[in-house]
Amino acid sequence: MFPIGDENERGSGVALVTMGLIALNVLAFLFEINQPSEAALQSFIEAWGVVPREYSIGRDLAPSIPAPFWTTLLTSMFLHGGWGHLGGNMLFLWIFGDNLEHRLGHLRFAMFYLICGLAAGLAHILANSNSPIPTVGASGAISGVLGGYLLMFPRNRVYVMTWGGVAAVPAMLMLGLWILLQFINGVGTVADTPETGGVAYLAHIGGFIAGLLLAPVFAAGRTPTRVAGGRY
Repeated sequence: MFPIGDENERGSGVALVTMGLIALNVLAFLFEINQPSEAALQSFIEAWGVVPREYSIGRDLAPSIPAPFWTTLLTSMFLHGGWGHLGGNMLFLWIFGDNLEHRLGHLRFAMFYLICGLAAGLAHILANSNSPIPTVGASGAISGVLGGYLLMFPRNRVYVMTWGGVAAVPAMLMLGLWILLQFINGVGTVADTPETGGVAYLAHIGGFIAGLLLAPVFAAGRTPTRVAGGRY
């Protein structure tokens, strides 16, 4: 099932933060891929991505950055490993981010997104403390958005593309299957199987759990709006 849209909240205005985050991710990726050479691109990723070993030894490893090494927990959230990586993440953010932003409010949603991303990065570091491999991507933060969405909108319909055309499924089913897949693959990552290489599944799980836990905290005092027609 490939998601292409969901039900929206009525009268909620423009999801400015969601749109801004998408724009920032795209701009950062364009800057990333316009490095002058393949070697420069690799060095850029190694410098600004999360390298778990740096956090284990408490210092930056070459190539160094003009900032504390731990700032990569933030910078890595806006870099991606390719057009497919970027496109998939931004699609999920576009579909599921706006409703959550409307429910939390612009500023709270921005803080929620960043904290979920930081939690995802820390989960990846804890699970791979000696790894020298850099990790990039907004997947952890967006996993947090999915966790918050599942908690706040479990009965929303998500429109998905299937072999038989477009179908509407409950968010609880769509996102429940998604996180189940992350847990299954996360176990495979811990077991160090070749099938799970290249994807930080434990970061996804960490971000998702952070989203579940933080969504009610950030939604406290906010008045929910009614759910209306779909968009896809």
